Amino acid sequence: MPAPVRGRAGELLVGVVVRAHGLRGELGVEVRTDSPDERFAPGAALLGRRAGAPDVTLTVEAVRWHSGKLLVRFVETPDRTAAEPLRGTRLLVHTSELAPPEDPDEFHDHQLEGLRAELEDGTVVGTVREVLHGPAGDLLVLTRAGGGPDVLVPFVHAIVPTVDLDGGRVLLTPPEGLLDAE
Repeated sequence: MPAPVRGRAGELLVGVVVRAHGLRGELGVEVRTDSPDERFAPGAALLGRRAGAPDVTLTVEAVRWHSGKLLVRFVETPDRTAAEPLRGTRLLVHTSELAPPEDPDEFHDHQLEGLRAELEDGTVVGTVREVLHGPAGDLLVLTRAGGGPDVLVPFVHAIVPTVDLDGGRVLLTPPEGLLDAE
């Protein structure tokens, strides 16, 4: 699964229109969310953005999987002629529309991005710039407080034991050498 991407402040990329499919206005969508059934549920409204065109609201009418690809028909695309110009459209949701995770130890990326990263003694290491989702696990990308190269920190309890959303910080207990400049 590719790492989630943000749009403008408060927006999260959930898919990209790849191509029109068939004659009934269906669009092949490259999924960029872990919750496609929720994000692309019939009735869901998505923000559509593509270069050189005004933003549009797209309302999911129907969705189905076909050969491992997600096909979506929007109310606004009743036929192929209406669907074809949407190729390359980025499909976004407002982060305010996302329900908080049920598990208190799980977080949406947008909740972590922008948090201050500090050590147990209060030393500020930097700021969480983004969350990368890789096959070996999640990584926090930290922009250093004093400049220098970004730091990748495994997002595991042993290294990030505390996420304090109300305090705007993550607490780090890194092993020796993890934060050393390269």
